[in-house]
Amino acid sequence: MKTLQSIIDESENIVFFGGAGVSTESGIPDFRSADGLYSERYEYPPEEMLSHPFFIRHTAEFFDFYRSKILHLDAKPGEAHKKLAALEKAGKLSAVITQNIDGLHQKAGSVNVLELHGSVYRNYCVKCGRGYGIEHIVDCGGIPECACGGVVRPDVVLYGENLDPDTMESAAGYISAADTLIVGGTSLSVYPAAGLIRLFRGANLVLINKTPTPYDGRANLVINSGIGEVFSKIRI
Repeated sequence: MKTLQSIIDESENIVFFGGAGVSTESGIPDFRSADGLYSERYEYPPEEMLSHPFFIRHTAEFFDFYRSKILHLDAKPGEAHKKLAALEKAGKLSAVITQNIDGLHQKAGSVNVLELHGSVYRNYCVKCGRGYGIEHIVDCGGIPECACGGVVRPDVVLYGENLDPDTMESAAGYISAADTLIVGGTSLSVYPAAGLIRLFRGANLVLINKTPTPYDGRANLVINSGIGEVFSKIRI
């Protein structure tokens, strides 16, 4: 913690790159851990139910699974979310880049949040493009429809879909320009998002995760601990 605190104190342009571990401490299950979403048994594998082909062919089943297992609208920001918002407010942190879709960074007060995999709070009609809030997905039941008759889908990246190129380009720019990159709550196993770490050329790469990652050997500091526990001890 002393080393991490020193790095933060001396940094002027921190970027944070986070994954599911940032939100598990808010009660949102991750996907790949021993008690994660993928460890449960369903009629179809979760990866299949969250894929674009499944959304097209089994739309009703997709929304049943999505509402029951993916939406966690009552979740509250954890210590990491709150401290990252405080770092941004203090002028230390320029961007939060997240693989999560839960909107908790914004709830905590972060402003510049790049959501690589989209957000459950944004939804749109696949036919006319009209935007809808989360209430339309939650309240309608069944398959949510637009006024034009089209299906309203979440603005999240499903398996088999590409990440938004503008968001990826923006994330690449922030990481390339950062003097410190803090990576937390992610195993760095999901590509192409994890590949962004290779673009970092700054002074300090910090990895905070409960388990080892493929990038540990490149880091200046590795902390194998919960992200919330670590961030709760940071002074601003």
